[in-house]
Amino acid sequence: MNDEFPGDRLKAIWHNQATETHTMTFKLIQMKARELQAKTRRKLLGTAVGPLAAALLYAFGLRQFPRLSNTLHPLFLLALLWSLCGLYFLNRAMWSPLMPGDAGLNTGLEFCRAELARRRQLLRRLLLWSLGPLLLTLGTFILAVAMSGAGNQRLLPNGLPFLILVVLWIVAYFVMRAREQRELQREIEELDEIGRLAG
Repeated sequence: MNDEFPGDRLKAIWHNQATETHTMTFKLIQMKARELQAKTRRKLLGTAVGPLAAALLYAFGLRQFPRLSNTLHPLFLLALLWSLCGLYFLNRAMWSPLMPGDAGLNTGLEFCRAELARRRQLLRRLLLWSLGPLLLTLGTFILAVAMSGAGNQRLLPNGLPFLILVVLWIVAYFVMRAREQRELQREIEELDEIGRLAG
């Protein structure tokens, strides 16, 4: 009987360890799912900046350059409509439901993978539907400044800081996108590691 008691005790310890590891892994998955969902939602909310910036530059450009409104109106309008369409296409089918609290470990892993796939798809869409309209709006604004000051020789030195800022912003945009892609890949690898540990 003494032999059976230590064996039963070891079995109980073994089963408790596995359950504890499973519970910790599941809690880690739930935490990861909430974090991924929050990142995706912040990025989706940030997509509203594009149409707002296009509308503000449109209004400012037409107010500052009334003589050029016939020339610039179609370009600003195209940029504004493009950014509004972009808002729709960026947000279409991107808002995910909350992960159910009673979801199992495999369901949690699938939820996280789906959220990572949503973020990857959003990053791919941003170039066409967010950056494109902003660049068209900025280009139209720069064109308005150039057309209004064609006879003014001081336009280039005075407008150079603005042009440098625009170029720096574009470079920073692509650097941030590359960093986000690396971060997304790291999160995918981290999720795969959690799956290997749990499985």
